[in-house]
Amino acid sequence: MAGIKALISLSFGGAIGLMFLMLGCALPVYDKYWPLFLLFFYILSPIPYCISRRVADDTDSASNACKELAIFLTTGIVISAFGLPIVFARAEVIAWGACALVLTGNVVIFATILGFFLVFGSNDDFSWQQW
Repeated sequence: MAGIKALISLSFGGAIGLMFLMLGCALPVYDKYWPLFLLFFYILSPIPYCISRRVADDTDSASNACKELAIFLTTGIVISAFGLPIVFARAEVIAWGACALVLTGNVVIFATILGFFLVFGSNDDFSWQQW
């Protein structure tokens, strides 16, 4: 039952994050849809880590080059997702208020993605790898 509660709370967090992203785009004051390009970053961010978990062998060594590369690529994707709205706001493509809403949505969505891997990332009987 604890897995169902975690799944519901993670889906609620994702919905709140997407709501902030949509508010930054669709409010009549802002009315620019350029921040929707962040959806690509939301989709791409967990992919390197998921690939490295499938490819890397399960040795208990302190450092694994495949996992280190995946964490590096994921960090680059997340930093780019935070940098793009700031670049848009500096170039006056979007307003600073929209940038603040989008950055708030980024924090919530990436916290949700991190929470997903913390809750379902262990190798027990209730794991995301079974899906």
